[in-house]
Amino acid sequence: SLVIGAYLKRNDYRDVIISKSIKRLQDLKGKIVIGSSSRRRELQLKKINKNISVSNMRGNIDTRIKKLDEGKLDGIILAAAGVKSLKLNNKISILFKTEEVLPAVGQGIIAVQCKKNDEVAKNFLKNINNAETELCAKAERKMLQVIGGDCETAIGGLAVIENNNLKLKAQLFSDSGSKSFEHELTGRDTDAINIGKAVGEKLLSLAGIE
Repeated sequence: SLVIGAYLKRNDYRDVIISKSIKRLQDLKGKIVIGSSSRRRELQLKKINKNISVSNMRGNIDTRIKKLDEGKLDGIILAAAGVKSLKLNNKISILFKTEEVLPAVGQGIIAVQCKKNDEVAKNFLKNINNAETELCAKAERKMLQVIGGDCETAIGGLAVIENNNLKLKAQLFSDSGSKSFEHELTGRDTDAINIGKAVGEKLLSLAGIE
């Protein structure tokens, strides 16, 4: 079986829009069509402008940009980390603040796996592990686990560490998407898993899920 041997230093966790016509938040008005396969992103965009319609799109970033260039969409929303890794920074027109669009759990994090009983690999990976990213990842993943979330669940979650304090903010949408529930908690970074558990439980109670 496999285990996570290391977490690499987190990349940019924000979401971005690539568009020729949408250059700032104020441009997200009227009846515009944005390409995305994420329910979370769809509902977050609708909070900014309820008239935005989201066109379901799949495929890699290049494929999505090609669809945008074909003129069928006003813009596409993606993870900054993927766009930047392909050196396509110059195509980004809006880089969302996390107050505007809260990212997916684990967004921008690369985890390295190895065999559970491979001590040589595990010891090697310890040397490249980023402790701060590990704590953030564990808090976010625990919150998601408590909620029982999967890839279809519309939920955002982000943990950040400052001065040994970990702040976890999360946002959960109802199945219909008509309601959203938010909670934020700060505690010692070493208490990451318990913070994740507490935030998950609070979101469940706010949403009235037993």
